[in-house]
Amino acid sequence: MQSWADLPAELLESILSRLILADNIRASAVCRRWHSVASDVRVVNQSPWLMYFPKFGDCYEFYDPVQRKTHTFELPELNGSRVCYTKDGWLLLYRPRTHRVFFFNPFTRELIKLPRFEMTYQIVAFSCAPTSPGCVLFTVKHVSPTVVAISTCYPGATEWTTVNYQNRLPFVSSIWNKLVFCNGLFYCLSLTGWLGVFDPVECTWSVLAVPPPKCPENFFAKNWWKGKFMTEHEGDILVIYTCCSENPIIFKLDQTLMKWEEMTTLDGVTLFASFLSSHSRTDLIGIMRNSVYFSKVRFYGKRCISFSLDDYRYYPRKQCHDWGEQDPFENIWIEPPKDFSACM
Repeated sequence: MQSWADLPAELLESILSRLILADNIRASAVCRRWHSVASDVRVVNQSPWLMYFPKFGDCYEFYDPVQRKTHTFELPELNGSRVCYTKDGWLLLYRPRTHRVFFFNPFTRELIKLPRFEMTYQIVAFSCAPTSPGCVLFTVKHVSPTVVAISTCYPGATEWTTVNYQNRLPFVSSIWNKLVFCNGLFYCLSLTGWLGVFDPVECTWSVLAVPPPKCPENFFAKNWWKGKFMTEHEGDILVIYTCCSENPIIFKLDQTLMKWEEMTTLDGVTLFASFLSSHSRTDLIGIMRNSVYFSKVRFYGKRCISFSLDDYRYYPRKQCHDWGEQDPFENIWIEPPKDFSACM
């Protein structure tokens, strides 16, 4: 007769990874082996969920990559709108027919209106939840290679403020959002990989004299400018370059030497990449760490496409994807509330 201590490692990890934090800690006291496995898979942070925008109807699906479950909400408030960005559990949405811009929290159903604004090719982001002090919205589009138009707004404002800025270096707006708010600044990646920085307090704009990340020649394939993702983690700016037939390359901006460095490990961090908003997390279950999770689910909603830097391969196998062909408004990563059951 075998004891519980003799469970195969894969089965033990699968069981312990599904426990809530309190039960995981209790299980880790069983024996040294259980303690080691429980510590590796312990979840002390929450993964973002993948929110799907339907082509028709008001039924929205939310996919949890940790539990591999899908939750469904009816959200008629979003009818006729398209998603622009997400942060702190809030969506920023735009109605093209009416030029209406608004915040919406799909878990609490709170809605905050903003002044009308015509968004054409701008990329847009906001600094923090609209219920927090200091929330700022930021959009940028190039007028010419040396001039950009930057528009800002905030909850409670009656209109948007637009100012043209000169660039010392050429800057052409990227396709979809390569835009993050980090250390009080908005960082924006241009179409060709140059980094623009906007200070919403000082109202200053500059293009950093940092050469774009270097990529292999075979990355310059069809739609190469679309298969890029950008996020931040604890003050670091991260960029993910993808190509349909190659493994992703991840770069971090060295803000001391002012150059891009290729990363061979994420030191346990998990990145969640989507066209309109990307996120980072620490302390997720062991199998998710040191990986990039993309906004595509396979096997009837049972598994996200991911890339492991530990194994240097995609999961599931042979799931490299031409991200340039994907509809950017199809889905987006969003942070669910800590107590999701209270929203049901």
